[in-house]
Amino acid sequence: MSIFSALVRPIAYLSLPVILLEALSSTHPLARYYVRIGVYLSTLGAVSMWGAVVAVGMGIAGRRFDTNYVVARSFYHLAGTILGIRFTVEGEEHLETRPAVLVGNHQSMLDILYLGRIFPKRASIMAKKELQWTPGLGQFMQLSGAVFVDRGNNSRAVQSLMAAGETMKARSTSLWMFPEGTRSMRKHHDMLPFKKGAFHLAVQAGVPVVPVVCENYWKLYHKGTFGSGTLKIKVLPPISTTGLTAADVGDLANRVHDQMVAALREISDPLPSPTESQETKPSEEAKPLLESPDVPVVDQRAAASPTSTSKEEETLASPPSSAASESGFSTRRTEGSENGTETEEDEGMVLVGRPT
Repeated sequence: MSIFSALVRPIAYLSLPVILLEALSSTHPLARYYVRIGVYLSTLGAVSMWGAVVAVGMGIAGRRFDTNYVVARSFYHLAGTILGIRFTVEGEEHLETRPAVLVGNHQSMLDILYLGRIFPKRASIMAKKELQWTPGLGQFMQLSGAVFVDRGNNSRAVQSLMAAGETMKARSTSLWMFPEGTRSMRKHHDMLPFKKGAFHLAVQAGVPVVPVVCENYWKLYHKGTFGSGTLKIKVLPPISTTGLTAADVGDLANRVHDQMVAALREISDPLPSPTESQETKPSEEAKPLLESPDVPVVDQRAAASPTSTSKEEETLASPPSSAASESGFSTRRTEGSENGTETEEDEGMVLVGRPT
């Protein structure tokens, strides 16, 4: 029996109640929506707790840096099976590039499900240093190889970012980040402007950037709708940073953004016709849980105003250029998301909170 099978088997017994809940849900769309939200969040919570056990077991087995891989796959196979959501992946071989900075588009809390499908071995997350001492979460993150950064002041933040790159190379591991910095779910196929932290990290470390694009899943999930189906993920070839300097970071971020938007439009369903109802506003922002460093040099275009302050539930993830215009085309802007302006503190965070 493989280590993965041995670690995952016990959570099958925990899944029986949520399977029954899903089966008993009403056929009414709104009732189905709330039942499936509850199933999704309950499953996420159960797998998060299971992750602590996995982290210890993987550490003993000498595979500490595969902890996130096992926990992510556990969540995908459990929640994906219950909810009837699957992903097909093109270019999955590019995820084996190590070390690398992995960047993906950030639509909503369902992103954790697509991360569960593609999160590779020997990959981790970046988090602010303060989370290192959070009971439970901090210990899990340390056991799984998370890279902690100090955002205390400019000099320490820059040094911490450089240290993160050296840690990646020494471990031969990859780091996952969302360069949009906040969720951007909408009907139209576009992305918010990219913050530059992930690209500064890649350039300083001299490692490639691997873009990952998940299909627009508005057709399956938005406020009042939560269906089943199959979605596409496309992993683009690694983009080399060899020979680049800090002066090239802005161009690199824009180049990666444009490639990812093109891929998003390629794999997503056609845009709705002009006669359809206007695009629904993106959901309220969740309070950030996992963040990348607040480095002043990272994003000179970031707005100085505070982030959205809506109250959200914080949920552990085993753990994203331009905003869409009315027509669905790109227009660069500095304000951040439609939900409000963003600061560099939001860079690369994983947002999981109140559903849209």
